Amino acid sequence: MRIPPLYRRPAWQRFFAGMAIGGAISWCIFLYIYGVWQEENTELLRKQQQEIVDLNNEKKIWQEEYKEMNKRNIEQLTVQKINIKILNAEKYKLDSLSVLETEDSVRDDIDMMLAKDLETVYKSKDLLKKIIENKPIKINEKRYKLKVKELVIYTNLTIHLEIQFE
Repeated sequence: MRIPPLYRRPAWQRFFAGMAIGGAISWCIFLYIYGVWQEENTELLRKQQQEIVDLNNEKKIWQEEYKEMNKRNIEQLTVQKINIKILNAEKYKLDSLSVLETEDSVRDDIDMMLAKDLETVYKSKDLLKKIIENKPIKINEKRYKLKVKELVIYTNLTIHLEIQFE
């Protein structure tokens, strides 16, 4: 078996030469398109990496500022309202007006704590208890004293009291 002598025919020579030249041209076009595409993707990746770095830095700045603001706000929390509740008024059969007047009287005695920061109020909690417990209260010609059962110190100062005969 032998290879046919096609190399002598000019039509086949042009066909093979065209295939070789076409292959070379298509390879050059492929390399150009792939190179441009790769360059665009590389540029996009660089932009996105820089944007990620910038956003992370910005996020870090915001977080630090947020933590600092929270720290300052916690330090500056103040007492906004004073709530006083007498728990056992029914035991002594006291009317609601007398209970309300007593609560108002105690509130007037400790209203100096309004707009004070929580740390100051916490440090003076013993003073608050003594102010409340050492004041005798006269209701319906009887003398009573108050005892602090619960003292909650936050933006609302909540005090639960029990009333007792003196």
